[in-house]
Amino acid sequence: MKQINGGITAPKGFYAAGVEAGIKYENRKDMAMIYSEKPCVVAGTFTSNRVKAAPVKWDMKIVDEKGSAQAVVVNTGIANAGTGAEGMRICEETAEEAAKQLGIEKDAVLVGSTGVIGAQVPIEKIKAGIAKLVAAKDSGTAAGTDASKAIMTTDTVNKELAVTVEIAGVTVTLGAMSKGSGMIHPNMCTMLGYVTTDAVIDHDTLTELLKNDVQSTYNMISVDGDTSTNDTLLVLANGMAGNEPIKKGTQAYEDFRAALHFVNETQAKRLAADGEGAMALIETSVFHAQSVEAARKLARSVISSSLTKAAIYGHDSNWGRILCALGYAGEDFDPEHMAIYYGNAAAKEQAAKGDFSKGMLIYEDGIGADYSEEEATKLLSKDEVYIWVDLKAGNESATAWGCDLTYDYVKINADYRS
Repeated sequence: MKQINGGITAPKGFYAAGVEAGIKYENRKDMAMIYSEKPCVVAGTFTSNRVKAAPVKWDMKIVDEKGSAQAVVVNTGIANAGTGAEGMRICEETAEEAAKQLGIEKDAVLVGSTGVIGAQVPIEKIKAGIAKLVAAKDSGTAAGTDASKAIMTTDTVNKELAVTVEIAGVTVTLGAMSKGSGMIHPNMCTMLGYVTTDAVIDHDTLTELLKNDVQSTYNMISVDGDTSTNDTLLVLANGMAGNEPIKKGTQAYEDFRAALHFVNETQAKRLAADGEGAMALIETSVFHAQSVEAARKLARSVISSSLTKAAIYGHDSNWGRILCALGYAGEDFDPEHMAIYYGNAAAKEQAAKGDFSKGMLIYEDGIGADYSEEEATKLLSKDEVYIWVDLKAGNESATAWGCDLTYDYVKINADYRS
């Protein structure tokens, strides 16, 4: 596998665009389109929030019942959530307009929205935006970047990625774009995420791969504990690479799975690092747990703890907050027989093998360790902070990603609608 320049337009046959439509913002791109020359197999995961935005309902029906699509239209500024029957009508009219201008069927168009909940989307601006998108769509790298910028709301940076992988001697490409900075505590995937690939793969195989992979990637991030009404992750595969169909139980399956995992994990970590007002990415790994699920719940509990997040913002080695977060995660472990370390990027592989000698021991077997507060502060002052938890109880592990909690988070969300 090799990372290459580009984003969602990197795979063969994919086009994209990002334009200004004036949905809510002025003087910035706020509508995006993804289009494939050929119909795509599509897989998706969606928010577990009981309150689902209209675009989520629209996309779920197409993904689950049809399993194919050819275009995606996304707007920012207004979420089209809490909008009732009118919200669904907006989705249908959006799809109809895009279908008409692209020369495809209405149910081949997926839609996405992100922004303020409760406001109605101005359909005439959407239709005018679609005309601009169709005229601007291009297969070049710049078009993919434009699209990735157009789906941003409070994000400080656009998030795109592309990789190639050899599948039985054929080069297959995956591209991605995603957005998310606040209201991130996924229980399926992320805020909005899109992956394109030219791989030949069937709907059921792609769906299984995606749903399994989000458990260790997008489901392992948190910014603020809020699961959005609009969370959507879609993977579109148009088959234009011409590889032999990817089947479960083959090396091709494993190679593609690894590439998809790299894309999803990288994008998920970027979302966590770009949390609203964030200054640091927090990576918490739980080792030697009795089950993967236990390790996941414990790791997520730490990165979701507001007190832990605030302590890291203050570069304060208040390990009691970490211990507390582990204790209320709802998983059984022995606090008298475990250890907590501050880690570092260079020694991650060693830690994964059970060697924590390069970390800073801060708690072990019921009491705090003898460590340097000054050195701990240095570790907590870095852009990436690592916490290692050794449960000394089993063979399973998991990692979660979050960010520190800063004053700016409150400022951004207090003024979000204005």
